[in-house]
Amino acid sequence: MTTNDNRMTTNYNQMTTNFTIRNYIDSDYSEMIRLWETLGLGGAQRGDDEKIIRRTIEMGGQLLLMIDSAKNIIVGTSWLTVDGRRTYLHHFGIHTDYQGNGLANSLLDASLKLAKSFGMQIKLEVHKENAKALALYANAGFAYLGDYNVYIIRDISTIG
Repeated sequence: MTTNDNRMTTNYNQMTTNFTIRNYIDSDYSEMIRLWETLGLGGAQRGDDEKIIRRTIEMGGQLLLMIDSAKNIIVGTSWLTVDGRRTYLHHFGIHTDYQGNGLANSLLDASLKLAKSFGMQIKLEVHKENAKALALYANAGFAYLGDYNVYIIRDISTIG
């Protein structure tokens, strides 16, 4: 069960609108998944369901949401998961209507501070043609790991 007990609230004043970064709660799922689908970040086809999100949080991860407080809508997400060795940054994105206002910097800063508190390396994957994200992550101190190919089996029922 996800609670608000460890809610992280950081207020940012960008332009004339107030933004809050807070922890995900179960009732956020429908709105958040629509944002992920809009941004091409995830959805049911990628295994991003409520059960998986809850499990990653129970295992010590955290899912941060950036909220436009004036409209009370989710405009950004940053999902941090842990495996005991590393923290992984997934599904980091800002709604296209809100991009270009420095919100990604604020959300990434909050994410990195949280990741640092976990006490592990942080790793992410980003599409090689996503110039904005590449610049954002490079400016935050991420270094290119090398020419690795990334493979995945999404449907584990295919494993013999």
